[in-house]
Amino acid sequence: MKKIIETLLGTSVLAMAFAGPMLIPVHSISANTIEATLSTQSTMNQVHFRSEVIDGIKIAYREAGDPAKPTVLLLHGFPTSSHMFRNLIPQLSKKYHVIAPDYPGFGASDMPLAKDFEYSFAKIADMMTTLLDRKKVDQYSVYLMDYGAPVGYRMFAKNPERVSGFIIQNGNAYEEGLQKFWDPIKAYWAAPTKENGNKLRGFLKMGATKWQFTHGTKNPENINPDNYWHVQYLLDRSGNQEVQLELFLDYGTNLAEYPKWQALFRKHQVPTLLMWGKNDQIFPEAGAHPYKRDLKNIDFHILDTGHFALEEYGVQIASKMNSFLGTLKK
Repeated sequence: MKKIIETLLGTSVLAMAFAGPMLIPVHSISANTIEATLSTQSTMNQVHFRSEVIDGIKIAYREAGDPAKPTVLLLHGFPTSSHMFRNLIPQLSKKYHVIAPDYPGFGASDMPLAKDFEYSFAKIADMMTTLLDRKKVDQYSVYLMDYGAPVGYRMFAKNPERVSGFIIQNGNAYEEGLQKFWDPIKAYWAAPTKENGNKLRGFLKMGATKWQFTHGTKNPENINPDNYWHVQYLLDRSGNQEVQLELFLDYGTNLAEYPKWQALFRKHQVPTLLMWGKNDQIFPEAGAHPYKRDLKNIDFHILDTGHFALEEYGVQIASKMNSFLGTLKK
């Protein structure tokens, strides 16, 4: 690489690329300096697959970008993992420090049996906060999608001053957003019997998993099947259905927190970018509009797609996010 750089050093294009606004004379730039610069840039843009042991559980996470830059926390939904952000992370890490964790029982994180671990949104939120503490992140903006909403809003409720911005994508905080799809889950909340739990196991089968990724999309044939194949492999692990049933049941505890979160929205007025797939039957468009009641500094967009909007609108979402994040106070 060094010999290539030395050969190219005679070109004005390379000189200008590395000189920046001051137009440093080409002869004053050494091959070692350029090689070090390229190496640093490559390292910063590289996605790293790391983990932290928190409360005895390995929490896997993807990390990219310069830790000295503002942090963006990406919180995934059900039934996926940080994998849903695989294409978004490189688009953000050029300017920002990005962390995308896998919750316990998801992705590459440990999956203790349901009988051995507290699978609750409160517990997961505490673990995600611990991860940020370990990474010495004092302030962050947060992408909230599906399960990521109750995780992120619980984190926000405990430390509102740490959150500099919301990026909301099909993540609910209002009862208007829990419609017919939720009826069998609400029945489980009301009577958490084995029979009612068993009725929900169909949500954990391949047909339902594929449906989540393809329903409501403009072009289902453009949705990469790797999404639902790898998710289904994880759902099919021994004991994982019980994990998911625990979280289905615990999701009911979030509703009691909604008024608290809404009051905090009104008080703190966190700058918000909302991008919502309007054809999502799990979190329908009706759950998006109430945010405008409480958040006044909101950039509001309804997208013609389904639940996993990044699969069809990834380029647009990344562009909107980069613009939005650039307006936040550092």
